[in-house]
Amino acid sequence: MSESSAPKRQRRNAGKDAVDQLESQIRLPVSEIEALRAAALNPNLSEELALTLLERRDLPAIVIGDLAKNGRAMKYRKVRSAVVRHLQTPRHVSMPLIRRLYTFELMSVALTPGVAADVKLSAEQALITRFGSISAGEKLTLGKRASAQVAAGLLNDPDKRIVDAALNNPFLTEFWVCKSLLRAQPSEILAHHVSKHSKWSVRKDVRAALLRNEFTPLAHVIAMSQSFSLEALKEILQQSAQPAKVKAYLIEVAEKKKSKQAGSGRS
Repeated sequence: MSESSAPKRQRRNAGKDAVDQLESQIRLPVSEIEALRAAALNPNLSEELALTLLERRDLPAIVIGDLAKNGRAMKYRKVRSAVVRHLQTPRHVSMPLIRRLYTFELMSVALTPGVAADVKLSAEQALITRFGSISAGEKLTLGKRASAQVAAGLLNDPDKRIVDAALNNPFLTEFWVCKSLLRAQPSEILAHHVSKHSKWSVRKDVRAALLRNEFTPLAHVIAMSQSFSLEALKEILQQSAQPAKVKAYLIEVAEKKKSKQAGSGRS
């Protein structure tokens, strides 16, 4: 064996020993807080070890703050995402990192149970601001799997496939469907999709929103108006963007229906 290989072997062994020591260090109990902090700041902390450290639910916030200062560890995408999603991460650490996350990492943050509400909201808003720059395929996936607010933001997309995906999102609620239908400049295609949707078209509040939306097909407007009393219908139509002639016709039909029911009751 040459003399030059001995120092190389020694350096390799020393490096392995340092990694082994660091791996043991990140598993120490929280009572060894200074050792954990030193591990988090260690420039030799690899992506794998950083992720292992972040798997600990009992990891103190101060250790996560130290890890966020570790330039080598934080250059890894998975580490940044894990830091934001950790339940103990301080707001002043997680909030700036949100801007550096990728689309589906943001989606994961918004869906992670236990993450602070304001952190989730920030992740959702970051996603919504990216709608104009991400691909249709990415929006399609978000429509299917993202949180309710993100899915609702896609309800007014011009792509029918994306609207359909968002309407079938398991997290979407009646509140967001109604809000999208009643926005100041609603999508022309949304009312068409909602009025034919097996789940949303039968909801009372959604039907009321459809009656207020100017783009709801007339046949659906007439059919849905019959599920309301005359008094309720008049109240809904007061804030409706439907043409005046349509509103007058709907009220006329409802009045005739009420008179007929009253006559049947007296006979």
